[in-house]
Amino acid sequence: MQSSAQKVEAIPEVETAASPSLDEYWLPFTPNRDLKAAPRLFARAEGVYYYDPTGRPILDGASGLFAVAAGHGRREIIDAVHRQLEELDYTPSFYRSHPLAFAAAASIAALTPKGLDRIFFVNSGSESVDTAMKIALAYHRARGEGQRTVFVSREYAYHGVNFGGVSLSGMANNRRRFSGVIAPAPLLRHTGKTTAPFHRGQPEEGAERADDLQRVIDAYGAENIAAVVVEPIAGSIGVLIPPVGYLDRLRAICDRHGILLVFDEVITGFGRTGQAFASQTFGVRPDIMTMAKAITNGVQPMGAVAVDRGIHDTIMDAAPEESIEFFHGYTWSAHPGACAACVAALDVYSREGLFERGAGLSGYFREKLYTLADLPVVSDIRQFGLLAGIDFVPESKPGQRGYRLQKQLFDAGLHLKTTGDTGIVAPAFVSTREHIDEMVDVLRRVLEKESL
Repeated sequence: MQSSAQKVEAIPEVETAASPSLDEYWLPFTPNRDLKAAPRLFARAEGVYYYDPTGRPILDGASGLFAVAAGHGRREIIDAVHRQLEELDYTPSFYRSHPLAFAAAASIAALTPKGLDRIFFVNSGSESVDTAMKIALAYHRARGEGQRTVFVSREYAYHGVNFGGVSLSGMANNRRRFSGVIAPAPLLRHTGKTTAPFHRGQPEEGAERADDLQRVIDAYGAENIAAVVVEPIAGSIGVLIPPVGYLDRLRAICDRHGILLVFDEVITGFGRTGQAFASQTFGVRPDIMTMAKAITNGVQPMGAVAVDRGIHDTIMDAAPEESIEFFHGYTWSAHPGACAACVAALDVYSREGLFERGAGLSGYFREKLYTLADLPVVSDIRQFGLLAGIDFVPESKPGQRGYRLQKQLFDAGLHLKTTGDTGIVAPAFVSTREHIDEMVDVLRRVLEKESL
């Protein structure tokens, strides 16, 4: 058997004195042996295109991984990071900070729902979820209800890969190999398949699935439940859109029982649904909200948690003066380079009206995507804003077709994410109708060749 060191000879662009092979890097969420046997690599990016090591363009149909909303290579953001690193490369956030951290927090708070304006910085979506869980626990303890330790999640939920998020996971593969280490959360039913295939927009049926929360409350006791954590749109599993009234019902049940409602907006945040956050699009305000991905347009790792001011103040007021109020944080929290990227990215979004531009493109995006409904291999399409899931008819082994198709699409000039047998499409907000046409044309060419 050839080693990946031998295989890499076919792509000399990745060979350097420091990295003579592909063996050393262990990729996340990837069949490593398959990728290293036939590498599909990006060498550079500009606008809405990646380029492989030969210079071949590959249209970015997934905004990288939902992060690059303003397109690749934005000089405003890159230059802001460069300037910041020359001026101040690093400072700890324990007992110290720097001016741009406060500017970044203010920029985010200007976009979040009213009163959800206390911002805690982290470095990823996974860290934001674990941080939100700790905030919920700290809040209940501060108000004398420390017995509230149960978190409720949903089937098909993805809340990152740290142990807190994995405990909330409704995707079996994300936690089955780690059983015994984590305490799984009780799961509400997912919100998929409440209508016939190829339904457009929010389903009208299915809001009653939110009443599952009352059943969990009856089983565990409201006095023991800290929070309910949901993605407004379940993104990573394949874009499951909440039925009309579903999130409102969750909000009402939480309010009746003193339970916090946490929205995981790592994917939906920063314009993906047409407004800054999906909570605003759907008109339901959570108590805590997580975010990451597009917070820096993908230029620097960063995440954040937006917290209701009353929750923040309760935790603050419960601690003695000159003591640490919240024993949590990261070495890289509010890193100067990340804060510079955040402020610059949010300025680009505002100055160019990119949330509105994305909302204006969503109708055309929907109409073009649904033209694929005639293909035998396509079993369903779901879309909201600039986010869509395309279900493929599975083969004998679940996920096999989806994995093969994402490779074929790359070879045909289109990058998108697949989860199991679902392709997830999430164009950058700077995409044009011509880019949408190109995405759909590549999808059709590849999918037409699939036999059932």
